[in-house]
Amino acid sequence: MKAWFTILLLILSNAFMTFAWYGHLKFKEMKWAQSLPLFTVILISWGIALFEYMLQVPANRIGFKAYGGPFSLVQLKVIQEVITLIVFVGFSLVFFKSETFRWNHLIAFVFLILAVYFVFKK
Repeated sequence: MKAWFTILLLILSNAFMTFAWYGHLKFKEMKWAQSLPLFTVILISWGIALFEYMLQVPANRIGFKAYGGPFSLVQLKVIQEVITLIVFVGFSLVFFKSETFRWNHLIAFVFLILAVYFVFKK
């Protein structure tokens, strides 16, 4: 149960982080945000990222073996990176219609899945 809860929190935290890091790139299409100074955009992104941290930190604590979770530190990191890329691909395909998902991206994801497999291998 802790494993699935950890993964759910990581997915949610990565959704917030992806919006914080890349969502502002769509501001040029929004009238209210077109002329915002960079510092204001940074503050908006920090505000969004706060929610990422509010989910990421508990996910790592719940999932880490030293706190009774099922994952080692390396396993947590690899899981988090794979989730980050999956969330990013979904985000980019939905919000940035000009981005495409090509065969070489698919191969890269296969290698990432293999990384998850090998990090859990005893």
